Amino acid sequence: MHRLSLTISLLLLAGCQATSQSPSQQAPSQDAASKPASTAAAPAFAFEEADVASLQAKMADGSLSSRALTQAYLDRIAAIDDAGPMLNAVIETNPDALKDADALDAERKAGKLRGPLHGIPVLLKDNIDAMPMVNSAGSLALANHHPKTDAFLVQRLREAGAVILGKTNLSEWANFRSTRSTSGWSGRGGQTKSPYALDRNPCGSSAGTGTAIAANLASVGIGTETDGSIICPSAVAGLVGIKPTVGLVSRSGIIPISHSQDTAGPMARNVADAAALLTVIAAADPNDAASAERTTPDAIDYTTHLKADALKGARIGVVRKLMGYQPDVDASMERAIAALKAAGATVVDAEIPTAGKWDDAEYQVLLYEFKADLEAYLVASDAPIKTLTGLIEFNKANAATEMPYFGQEIFEQANAKGPLTDAAYIAARDKARKLAGPDGIMAALKKQNLDALVAPSMSPAWPTDLINADHSTGSGYGAAAVARTPSITIPMGDSHGLPLGITFMGPAWSEARLVELGYAFEQATKARKAPHFLPTVSFEPKK
Repeated sequence: MHRLSLTISLLLLAGCQATSQSPSQQAPSQDAASKPASTAAAPAFAFEEADVASLQAKMADGSLSSRALTQAYLDRIAAIDDAGPMLNAVIETNPDALKDADALDAERKAGKLRGPLHGIPVLLKDNIDAMPMVNSAGSLALANHHPKTDAFLVQRLREAGAVILGKTNLSEWANFRSTRSTSGWSGRGGQTKSPYALDRNPCGSSAGTGTAIAANLASVGIGTETDGSIICPSAVAGLVGIKPTVGLVSRSGIIPISHSQDTAGPMARNVADAAALLTVIAAADPNDAASAERTTPDAIDYTTHLKADALKGARIGVVRKLMGYQPDVDASMERAIAALKAAGATVVDAEIPTAGKWDDAEYQVLLYEFKADLEAYLVASDAPIKTLTGLIEFNKANAATEMPYFGQEIFEQANAKGPLTDAAYIAARDKARKLAGPDGIMAALKKQNLDALVAPSMSPAWPTDLINADHSTGSGYGAAAVARTPSITIPMGDSHGLPLGITFMGPAWSEARLVELGYAFEQATKARKAPHFLPTVSFEPKK
């Protein structure tokens, strides 16, 4: 999040087997959002923190089936998402999940294996088309919108043998509706909670995916990002999140904000699972123009880049100007820097010379592209409302459920913009890309011959506040979002039990190298801690 960064990014961050919402999600949104944090403990779970490789090993030896695993996750959703702590992370489950799992079990029995995700349940953010479920971006305006085809990345997941378990809640419209929105809230899904402290915000906009995967509601999940929406919710949920280079992963069938910056990416509890997921979804799509920009091979097995010694000889630049906003974050960063050095990296101070200078231009680009790109999606997917004007009017007519806490100022600003042929748009687009990319990240990397830049991913999670909106204190990933280049966040510590992450940023198409560096850091630090669903933060003195 940049400070307009922080403003824009906070804007962008923006159960069981049934096609309808679970009972907790059917309540009016303001009721769901204002429920007090429950102190109910989560029940024991047989697959707590289980990784994809161990689950595959169990299915290979016959001690586990995809059906049993899928049912276990559905039961887990019912137990702690709809009841107990009431995390409110899953907005809808797939009615075909068990049937799909049965089919994959039958294939395994017949000797057909589709790959490392065969039989593995995956959750998708509710802005990704996946039949037969709704795709709504969290809005009641699209609560009956059933796309007739899967998004390209969902096709890839199914072809790889993944079980689509369901859809996750998000900051409505990926947090691009209001200048004072609350991350993790949507009219359709209510307010998602942090599994670490139930009164804390899960960040967004991929809030539901972050909370769900941290809480072991599925094996792995998919988020989307325009500026911070994978990195932030992953960081505050103690996850690994990969924001790919724009064009590496298809955006076809995803409700958009900006074709300049949008991407989907993996969210997982460890680097190996994120790499396995990225291997499947990273594929050229002829219907996504950004695919034409790819300069990386069409098929990379990112799991071959899980190298524990990858930091030996690496050159890492610390962007210290992206620190200094919170003492626990700074202390964790210093420990992370020490771990990088101990693992054999050369660590130097670095600077993004143009930091913050692209903020105004970025915001103008997003306003222009949101109107054009969203209306194109609405028409192509035969949504019930096909214009931004129509959505604005829907929200006005349904203000009690759609706007009980914040308005739609960004919708109105975007609706006032002209076409993408406007000179003002073209100038803003070129300025933002140049300042964040060639003059920003790339200049910093080239100046000292660096493999990657690092910065703290995010401040600790803040208390959810539906009156005063989001109030994070800082972040370190904005340049990669605007530059369209990759970043990966890895757990690095905590602040009073609230997870903290470190973000590695590299040049375009450097995902394989970032996976190497991130995996080596993960193995050296082992910083992830599972959540305990506490009602609030513990301030016991540190030992």
